[in-house]
Amino acid sequence: MIFTDTHTHLYSEAFDEDRDLAVKNAIAAGVERFFIPAIDSTYTQSMIALEQAFPDHMFLMTGLHPTHVKENYLEEIAHIEDMLKKHTYYAIGEIGIDLYWDKSFLKQQQEAFRMQIKIAKREKLPIVIHCRDAFDEVFEILEEEKADDLFGIFHCFTGSKEQALKAIGYNMKLGIGGVATFKNGKIDQFLKEIDLSHIVLETDAPYLAPTPFRGKRNESAYLVNIAEKMATIYDKSIADIAAITTTNSKEVFGI
Repeated sequence: MIFTDTHTHLYSEAFDEDRDLAVKNAIAAGVERFFIPAIDSTYTQSMIALEQAFPDHMFLMTGLHPTHVKENYLEEIAHIEDMLKKHTYYAIGEIGIDLYWDKSFLKQQQEAFRMQIKIAKREKLPIVIHCRDAFDEVFEILEEEKADDLFGIFHCFTGSKEQALKAIGYNMKLGIGGVATFKNGKIDQFLKEIDLSHIVLETDAPYLAPTPFRGKRNESAYLVNIAEKMATIYDKSIADIAAITTTNSKEVFGI
């Protein structure tokens, strides 16, 4: 039984004290595949170090996180282009729009999102979307860029059923994480109406730990708790959830 964590920031400072242990605990729990989203250029070397430490398990992305889109975003995009020439990446992510923390860079976020989608299409890579308080803005750009060669994952999906179907219509899988286990998470109320072929699992560690760890540091090992919730929602065995969602992840990332 192999689980795939399609979104985990194991290079984060939150794991500086026990990174190897956190990875080994996850592997022991059956989480053998880890897809690692980028934030900005300051994390590039720590991401590569993580991959070098666990080469059979870690699969890197490159991209500029919307909350890190600032005045220098063109320099950051140039760094992405440079790294694509030097290193193997499996997605452009995480990219998108975040209007929860700061709306002052909306135009730059939109431009960076467009630019990175175009890079993904050129490189024939999936995108991994970060969307917070910005469904309309994200969908607007997806509509502009929609094409057969645009595909990926709508990370940390927390929207409505209608928004879920809209995301799927743009060739996106839904990244389901700890929110599905929250009493007020809401997505568990309609998820069963979404075919499992559209679902991948993620932790977003160290953020958004599932119940019963809510409020603590999230870990990739806790993906199993998310899978248990999905098994309940879909009335499937946890082995079926592991197999189907891992197959879906391979469809997206090509590995």
